[in-house]
Order: sequence, then structure tokens, then C-alpha cells
Amino acid sequence: MGITPFVDNEIKRGESIGPELLRAIRGSKIAIILLSRNYASSKWCLDELVEIMKCREEYGQTVMAIFYKVDPSDVKKLTGDFGKVFRKTCAGKPKKDIGRWRQALEKVATVAGYHSINWLVLVISTCS
Repeated sequence: MGITPFVDNEIKRGESIGPELLRAIRGSKIAIILLSRNYASSKWCLDELVEIMKCREEYGQTVMAIFYKVDPSDVKKLTGDFGKVFRKTCAGKPKKDIGRWRQALEKVATVAGYHSINWLVLVISTCS
């Protein structure tokens, strides 16, 4: 169907993941971002997000955001548990990086996405 997922654990050992991942992001038509409470604990994820949002603006890349057990407003305003995790990650990091991450998080929070509180959970119970 023309869908090729990028799986970073398929990169050969000894190769740098950074350039491979950047090529994958830049070459994608669609980026799906799964934001969770601990998403901002990873500098790597935040850097990826910056690149994805850049590709959205420059190349019109489609971005889908999934907010899993985190409120989009907490992502946008860096509040709640999400904000705490973000501040911890920012400790000792350059202001330039922190500014880029903040801007990308603010932008992704405004993308019409899917929020896990709206998911319908269907439980089927059968008894014999």
C-alpha cells in the first residue's frame, strides 16, 4: 500500500541513528506523534518533534497527534505532569534547545489530534 514505517531498531549496529532518522522524517509524507506523560523526558523525542514540525511548515507534511493519557493543554502550556517532566529534561540544557522544544510542543498541541479520553472502550464478556 506504499506505507513504509521507520523502525529505529533496524539500523545496523555501529551506525549513527541521528542522520538516518532525520532522513526518514524529511522523506515522510505523514508523521504520527504519540504524546504521553513521559514524552518530554526524552531529549531525542523532543529533537525529533522539532524536525517534524519544521517539515510540516516547510514541506506541508501531514502531522497527526495522539495524546495518550495527557491533556493537549498540558502539552501546550507545559503544565501538570507533562510540564514537570519537561522541566526536568531541560535542566542544564542550552536555552536555544529549550526554546525550540517549547515552540514545537506548543505547535503540536494545536494540531487537531486524537485524545485518549475520547476513546471508546468496549468490553465484551461471554459466559458459557
